[in-house]
Amino acid sequence: MRVREKLKHKAKDFLRTLGACGSGELSHRKQMEAQTKLNLQERRKARSLVKTVINVVHKFLVLLVRWLSRTVYGEHGKRMPPITNLILMESATSLAAKIRTRKLTSVEVTQAFIDRCKEINPLLNCVVDQRFDEALKDAERADKLVASGTMSVEQLEREKPFLGVPISTKDCIRVQDLLHTSGIWNRRNIRGEKDARAMELMRRAGAIPFALTNVSECCMWWESVNTIHGRSRNPYDTNRIVGGSSGGEGCLQAAAGSAFGLGSDIGGSIRMPAFFNGIFGHKPSKFVVSNDGQYPIALSEEQNSFLGIGPMCRYATDLKPMLRIISDENASKLRLDEPVDLKQVKFFYQINDGGAHLVSPVDMDIRDAMEKVMGHFRTTVKAEVKKVYLDKMRKSAPIWFANMKTPSKVGFDAQLVNLEGKVNPWLELAKWPFRMSNHTLIGIMTALTERAGVQYGTEQYQHCVQLKQQLLAEFTEMLGENGVFIYPTHPTVAPYHNEPLIRALNFSYTAIINVLGLPATAVPLGLGREGLPIGLQVVGGVNQDRLCLAVACELERAFGGWVAPEVKA
Repeated sequence: MRVREKLKHKAKDFLRTLGACGSGELSHRKQMEAQTKLNLQERRKARSLVKTVINVVHKFLVLLVRWLSRTVYGEHGKRMPPITNLILMESATSLAAKIRTRKLTSVEVTQAFIDRCKEINPLLNCVVDQRFDEALKDAERADKLVASGTMSVEQLEREKPFLGVPISTKDCIRVQDLLHTSGIWNRRNIRGEKDARAMELMRRAGAIPFALTNVSECCMWWESVNTIHGRSRNPYDTNRIVGGSSGGEGCLQAAAGSAFGLGSDIGGSIRMPAFFNGIFGHKPSKFVVSNDGQYPIALSEEQNSFLGIGPMCRYATDLKPMLRIISDENASKLRLDEPVDLKQVKFFYQINDGGAHLVSPVDMDIRDAMEKVMGHFRTTVKAEVKKVYLDKMRKSAPIWFANMKTPSKVGFDAQLVNLEGKVNPWLELAKWPFRMSNHTLIGIMTALTERAGVQYGTEQYQHCVQLKQQLLAEFTEMLGENGVFIYPTHPTVAPYHNEPLIRALNFSYTAIINVLGLPATAVPLGLGREGLPIGLQVVGGVNQDRLCLAVACELERAFGGWVAPEVKA
């Protein structure tokens, strides 16, 4: 009995000791976990503090650069030539109808736009090449076709809906015999051997290519300036930018120098120029319009899904027929002729990105205009309107930058020299202050900083890819097949020249839509308090472009659309 009791006591002592050890180990583990959490919180606080300091410094720099810009440039740019020929005030659709019914001749129309280009280009520098003489010969042939009676008015409307109307495009979309430089010095003598597919389709529809417009270097910046053709200037204030990379095109349209045109968009290159110049611009759904004939080309299928050629014009009525033509065999996917009842459309809107790092706050003019628009759809159209907050929009810039990465080893340093070797960005940076470099400062800086960002295949890259997929799922669920998302095209009106250098990430408002592959239409809403265009973008679900276009037409009817640039001294 005594032996058994001793064994029981020893067993209890052992269990107590084991329990004490276990609780000690557990306590130690909890302490370690608590310390880890504390360290993590401290790191987060430190990062937050660093971000706060950077944001404060950035805001100070923005204010300083704005003050310097106003001091250097003055309140307003040079005088804009007035629009005196009423032909210039009509839509491309209206001009085509008058040409095929012999109320106007194509020669008259083409000559009017040629004269306007010659009048405004010395001031705006938006046209970089032209085929004026050849365009007039094409116009004569169009008039002869109409006069011959071999095709009825109905046939012409159906088969050549834009017969005799002059069209322009940017210097990265190939036009036969015109320059095809994309703003890259090493391509300064390259000319198009044949039309890009989209321009080929427009020409087949009767449109007459007549002018080529300016772009940013390598089409990868949101101010249109390069060392071949120089800088384009905004028709509402020549001290301000025209946007990029379809900036020259947006400028020419706004100044009534072209009836309509084609742009391209990988991060907002149609919508930002459309916004800054007060016109309409549509980025189609992914894979709808052929990118054949563009340069630079997409380096992966993913990049190709972000890139899209689309219409740019002063009047919303031109968007649908243009998109129908350039989408070609994919037009059936878009169901463009299916009527849209705006009362049945669900409207979602968000007035900003939630406060992204180093992105400007949205101007009050733009916020007020958006609220008026939503009020219109609530009260006049009687549609369902809901204000939303998509938190991941704050990560728009990182998501775009990461998803633009490809397995290819081709960097921006190679793109700057037309893939003919690589540029030495440090050497170019040293040459730039002495005007000895063939590249813009932003081009050089992009080449320098490209390798420092998120790299393809890394953990950060995978995280951003997941964010994109999650955000796309949110959009898909929210929009369905009858919803649109109203969002600022850009947080501010057109800044002064060179100001984008200090506001670089503001392009994220448009870029995120490219990553998602969604269609979006930039819609002008008149002029703000600075006398510069304001507007918004209308985003739809994949292949729901017709909803965007229907909303654009309604907003043009309700709010006036394009406003001719005022003539100022």
